[in-house]
Amino acid sequence: MEITWFGHSAFRLDFKGTAVLIDPFFTGNPAFVSDRAAAIKGVSHILVTHGHGDHVGDTLAIARETGATVTTNYDLGMWLVSKGLEKFNPMNTGGTTNLGRFTVTLVRADHSSGDMVDGIPIYLGNPCGVIVKAAGEPTVYHMGDTDVFTDMGLIAELHEPKIAMVPIGDRFTMGARSAAFAVQRFFRLDAVIPCHYGSFPIIDPTAEKFVDAMKGHATRVIVPEKGEPVAV
Repeated sequence: MEITWFGHSAFRLDFKGTAVLIDPFFTGNPAFVSDRAAAIKGVSHILVTHGHGDHVGDTLAIARETGATVTTNYDLGMWLVSKGLEKFNPMNTGGTTNLGRFTVTLVRADHSSGDMVDGIPIYLGNPCGVIVKAAGEPTVYHMGDTDVFTDMGLIAELHEPKIAMVPIGDRFTMGARSAAFAVQRFFRLDAVIPCHYGSFPIIDPTAEKFVDAMKGHATRVIVPEKGEPVAV
């Protein structure tokens, strides 16, 4: 499997001829420096963790351009359908769906989820993390936006992820110390990829504090260059 980070929490997974985007926030993302056409080429599925604009991002436009199926929670998905989404795979927390070459499970995240319409906040379903499993590939856990919570131990026991994307930027998610604590306390990962940092000035600009907090732990920390695939 190859994993490409596009800044903030946007990722692409490539495995067995399948291309999957997670939280494809490109337009308006200060950290997105990649070629958009290359980033969406061949994409068949888009996974969205929750309804905030920095995670929904370009989902509608990319789905329209590529014909990709969007998998997310029911409430957010139906809101996207009302805006023109044609291929929606509805789910909710705890459920698993088989998408052919891989399965997706939505798991708990401690955050919020919504958008603003005419200055009024609207609810767009519960925030989630995403578990991706494909035969012969490491199980991937994108935590979405979240705080640390003890049920991470149950997620680890049930799904045995080997690769995790972990938010570290602080203020809206875990900061470096909490993120490192979560990884070390609850998981047996082969590698962890920090995210949700280095995009907006209001959150941490680098992954340095997280890298420092992970020193001495067996889990490999991967801090990828934006737009450069990493084999895992």
